[in-house]
Amino acid sequence: MKKMRLLTLCFAAAAVSSIACAQQYPAKSVRLVVPFVAGGPTDIQTRMFAEKLTQRLGQNFVVDNRGGANGNIGMEIVARAPADGYTLIQASSASWAVSPSLYKLNYDVVKDFALVIQPLSAPTVLVVHPSVAATNIKELVALAKAKPGALNYGSSGVGGIGHISAETFCLMTGTKMTHIPFKSAAPALIALLGKEIDILFNNTIATVPFIKSGQVRALGVTSLKRLSALPDVPTIDESGVKGFQHTSWTAMAAPAGTPKEIINKLNAEMNQILKLPDIQEKAAAGGAEIVGGTPAQADAFLKSELARSKRLVTEANLKFD
Repeated sequence: MKKMRLLTLCFAAAAVSSIACAQQYPAKSVRLVVPFVAGGPTDIQTRMFAEKLTQRLGQNFVVDNRGGANGNIGMEIVARAPADGYTLIQASSASWAVSPSLYKLNYDVVKDFALVIQPLSAPTVLVVHPSVAATNIKELVALAKAKPGALNYGSSGVGGIGHISAETFCLMTGTKMTHIPFKSAAPALIALLGKEIDILFNNTIATVPFIKSGQVRALGVTSLKRLSALPDVPTIDESGVKGFQHTSWTAMAAPAGTPKEIINKLNAEMNQILKLPDIQEKAAAGGAEIVGGTPAQADAFLKSELARSKRLVTEANLKFD
């Protein structure tokens, strides 16, 4: 009986300690890792959230760009970090769902992370340099078929959303284009602006401003309905490539083992941030959709996306070169 009472007291003390820890959190600066170089869509989104978290929680949320290996370097850093809530990561769908099917990783995206939230989801947009002699999807397909391999497309790296979108597009249209991978989406977009590549499937958040300025030409979006941010740009599906759909999303996470009270506190703050008018305006302007929800919902979504991505990688015969 005494042992049982002592055990109960120990559990109660641990619970009180954990709750107290969460109430005091954060007591110092928090590192928010982005596994890509600065300037890309994930980085832009993360900095937006870091600013709001800093304002709301009274401690600096510092963005730490750790690019390389298509996001795998940054992911491993966080997977191996102390599970105390002071190292977080925000990564794109490519890192969460596609890399496990392409690379031999030193971490497990399900077992080594505790998901906080899935903040946003956004389709990609197919853009070309203005010098490309195609003003719509039909003309692009004809151009690609006339000269197989002559057109080149950039991506954020092997297995990135741009790579998967482009290879699926080629598969569904019977075309062949040459892949030129970059370290992240930001240099790929710069290369398109500089006429170093012809085509890019890119996140709408980062690309819409360049479409509106006329520096790139948008031919189609990868959602099944047009975007309010780009009402004149048709979907690739309605342009003749029936069933074509690809979405890019992000998820915030901490190392596995991080106290649930901290995860829940971050989740609650992020859900409130996603309701702020300026965040909703910025998301809409970039063609993104607010997602939010619970850690359990984010976890269930990740598991479904892992299965879907594995099928896509197999069908498109994608391989790490």
